[in-house]
Amino acid sequence: MNSQSSLNPNERIFVAGHRGMVGAAVVRQLCQMGFENIITRTHAELDLTDQAAVRRFFATEKVDRVVLAAAKVGGIHANNAFPADFIYINTIIEANVIHHACRAGVQDLLFLGSSCIYPKFAQQPMNEEHLLTGLLEPTNESYAIAKIAGIKMCEAYNRQYGTRFRSVMPTNLFGPGDNYHLENSHVIPAMIRKYHLAKLAMAGDVRGIKADEARFGTIPAEICRAIGWCAGEGRLEKKQSPQVMLWGTGSPRREFLHVDDMAAACIYVMALDQSYFTVPNPSFLNVGTGEDITIRETAETIAELVGFDGETIYNSFRPDGTPRKLLDTGRINSLGWRPRLTFREGLEDAYRSYLAETA
Repeated sequence: MNSQSSLNPNERIFVAGHRGMVGAAVVRQLCQMGFENIITRTHAELDLTDQAAVRRFFATEKVDRVVLAAAKVGGIHANNAFPADFIYINTIIEANVIHHACRAGVQDLLFLGSSCIYPKFAQQPMNEEHLLTGLLEPTNESYAIAKIAGIKMCEAYNRQYGTRFRSVMPTNLFGPGDNYHLENSHVIPAMIRKYHLAKLAMAGDVRGIKADEARFGTIPAEICRAIGWCAGEGRLEKKQSPQVMLWGTGSPRREFLHVDDMAAACIYVMALDQSYFTVPNPSFLNVGTGEDITIRETAETIAELVGFDGETIYNSFRPDGTPRKLLDTGRINSLGWRPRLTFREGLEDAYRSYLAETA
């Protein structure tokens, strides 16, 4: 199969969320493939929660295809602390973009969902048929419901208006452009930053810690205590060895995918024939590696990669989240797509990108 057979380099493609990790990776790969008519808008230029603004945008711009990568995202803490924000903002963005793209005559749209759409205790690995078969993980229920709504919205518009709207459900993503703010980051960027800060503390590198904080935001008090950083005074305590504090027990299993592989999958899925997404086939595809690893093993790999040989402490009073999340990627694999990077290669690229941002 020629995966790019139905994509035209002259198409005008609107990538919503081009400054996010996935949207930026999609734009990079489209540019590398020779696509020159890529439409982007910053939040200041187009607020996707503003229905009137989105309607005007699609009415004035000649858009052939949409990649809907814009979303409010965050880790366990952010999802648990701000559930109203996650369900409201994400649902409004999806409704505005999907509805007004259709009204403007756009036939092709790719919606980016999340593996958190599946039930907390879904059979592992999770395949597309497991959607809506059980209760969701409580800590990110609001975000998951918003993403499920996006999938069902695409299906409804296809059924009523004959559009070719399809969705992809990525596993946990990481890589260049990730969010390293420790109050709302996901597990891998949080680990990369925590281990890097602990390494700097162990080396007594006050200047490096200050540069990191200036680039990625205030270091939470819990992390300051673990590494011995006196934030207000801008100095390190000498009386303790730096430690890394991680949430939960370390026992949950997670699947991780580098964002460049996700972007490649998005472009691949956009080019597939519509017959792959018609009933009885699901309207969406899982995207992942098909392999998982424990949080503890992930931490050990990142610690070794960063060069931190100190102590890691697990705070079992903090939530673990879903016990296991592994996607069944058999369907997209059968259509000809597989990831290119190994987990180690992806982590090395992510850490290089992190270091480049603090240089």
